[in-house]
Amino acid sequence: MNNQSVSVSKAKKAIADYKKAIGRPEGMAELSIFYCEEAFGFLESCSMEDESYFAALIRMYGRSLEFVSSLPAAQRATYLERLDKIRSRGSHVGWGGQDELNSLWHAAALDEQQSE
Repeated sequence: MNNQSVSVSKAKKAIADYKKAIGRPEGMAELSIFYCEEAFGFLESCSMEDESYFAALIRMYGRSLEFVSSLPAAQRATYLERLDKIRSRGSHVGWGGQDELNSLWHAAALDEQQSE
């Protein structure tokens, strides 16, 4: 990483700023899912082992599920596909990641809501 700092708080601040300024549900879903996709990419490429970074990723994944569940059913499909891909990437990073993501996914019950 060439002595570059990793700042979860800066990334989360950008999302919080958007929420304050505009806060559209589909924008919140997009930003939070993008955060998770990029965070997983970073973990996979750097093999970083920082528990707090990983915990922040898990929390953001949970928030992503909440944002998507607040959308009308017709708007969820693309977001759910991306969240499911993120969930499958959990097996590659350790820390019981896939178990945590699976737990959040099943608790959100978005599969059942999608078929309604």
